[in-house]
Amino acid sequence: MTQFAHPDDIRSRFSAAMSAMYRTEVPAYGTLMQIVSDVNDGVLAANAQLRSDLEQTDQLSRISEERHGAIRLGTPQELATMRRLFAVMGMQPVGYYDLTEASVPVHSTAFRPVGEDALRRNPFRVFTSLLRLDLISDAALRDTAAKVLAERQIYTPRCLELIDLAESQGGLTEAQADEFVAEALETFRWHPEANVSADLYQRLHDAHRLVADVVSFKGPHINHLTPRTLDIDRVQELMPEHGIDPKAVIEGPPRRAFPILLRQTSFKALSEAVSFDGKDGSHTARFGEIEARGQALTPVGRALYDALLTKTREKVRPAADGSNTDAYMAALQETFTAFPDTLEGIREDSLGYFEWSLTDKGRANAGQIAGLDAEQLLAQGYVRIDPIVYEDFLPVSAAGIFQSNLGDDDAQEFAASPNQQRFETDLGAKVLNEFDHYQQIEDASRAACVAALTKGAAAE
Repeated sequence: MTQFAHPDDIRSRFSAAMSAMYRTEVPAYGTLMQIVSDVNDGVLAANAQLRSDLEQTDQLSRISEERHGAIRLGTPQELATMRRLFAVMGMQPVGYYDLTEASVPVHSTAFRPVGEDALRRNPFRVFTSLLRLDLISDAALRDTAAKVLAERQIYTPRCLELIDLAESQGGLTEAQADEFVAEALETFRWHPEANVSADLYQRLHDAHRLVADVVSFKGPHINHLTPRTLDIDRVQELMPEHGIDPKAVIEGPPRRAFPILLRQTSFKALSEAVSFDGKDGSHTARFGEIEARGQALTPVGRALYDALLTKTREKVRPAADGSNTDAYMAALQETFTAFPDTLEGIREDSLGYFEWSLTDKGRANAGQIAGLDAEQLLAQGYVRIDPIVYEDFLPVSAAGIFQSNLGDDDAQEFAASPNQQRFETDLGAKVLNEFDHYQQIEDASRAACVAALTKGAAAE
């Protein structure tokens, strides 16, 4: 019987290869990785309880190595093939994000592993956006851009053959998996030769820099990779000391005792040499990002977060040049006092998701307890609950990162126009609802604890 490489292992190989390639292409990314590693080591050395909690929940090994990438595609065909490519690595489309609400002409999903086992094996995820050419107001420019995109092929012939092979035979052998990683990596590689003239590039750029970034090149180069940090504020402070220019504002919620959702910052995009029909030019798109992940929120919690963020931005809208950073961060901190900052408060108000697991006391009494429900088992110390880590993204934060690196102050404005049905048609599949997914994790973990502790259940 043919032995196939596990999708989690293929994903791990691809993630490592992507990181090595990006570190070579963008040397500042290597510096950023070292800063994050040093900060994380310092946090863990100073906080024994945090280290213990991460060890208890099997999260420790994921911290410094965890990263995500982002890629921008130009056509529905590119998106549908990308779904098939990521499926070979055990990555599914999770969530729908409309970035037009922040005047960025794309809508997106996140390809990522689903389920705790797969996430613990390797949590690599790729935020994947599809250009909304229909939102470009200049009809002639829109048609020209569509023709340029229709003429390119972003996947190597062998990559397409290996995707077909994986689907037809149910997986890839070890040798085929190695070949697949090498071929797939070519799609994400930087190509300094533009597909368009300098004049067309400028017209696309004037419409929106992201449009120029997607349309003008042979492939959808990976535009950033992202390590995870335990203290994003400290990383933000340290970047200038290492010659890295950070964006002005950390996107997402403020610093909290019990983190929620996702906080992100980045170093500003690099100006890179580009050739337009043999003529020298430049393009700005690729950067390095850092993330700090907190607890996944329920629909009630997310609605509260969104309302508080909107309220903050009505008071102070962060300026791209950082001129009002202190005022914005102060307003953010003040507004978010309305969001409980204890695990008890978050749980009492049904704002976040929690994973249940047995304590040492629980394991010692497995199968011996009768007459107690889940809440009683928790109160008596047989089980513990820990926040479920948010594995997904925030559209306003993603747009904020894009805008700080693309500088779109003078570009066309776009009205919010979500269209999940169209996106899923182009994708060729439904996206997984992240709220349903987190609820299933919580429910399953609670039921497993009750079953493990209930008298007689362990023997069945």
